[in-house]
Amino acid sequence: MAVVPDAPIKEPFQFPLAFTLLYIFGFIAAVIGGTLAWYNSKRPPGWEGTDRPDFIPELPNVDTSPSDVDTTKPPSDAL
Repeated sequence: MAVVPDAPIKEPFQFPLAFTLLYIFGFIAAVIGGTLAWYNSKRPPGWEGTDRPDFIPELPNVDTSPSDVDTTKPPSDAL
């Protein structure tokens, strides 16, 4: 009977727990952010008549796109 010397056993690669938790947290944050953005944006064609769910807070409508800025009148804080 042959005796096999004790060879070191290789552990399988384990992904660090911190990275796994980070990915899970990031995914959940992205889903929540996307949901808030979807329900507070202009509806795409076919979705105009849908109501906002009760659990989605209504955000103030702030248009900051440069194409909407009226450049014909000076800013209100100008002297």
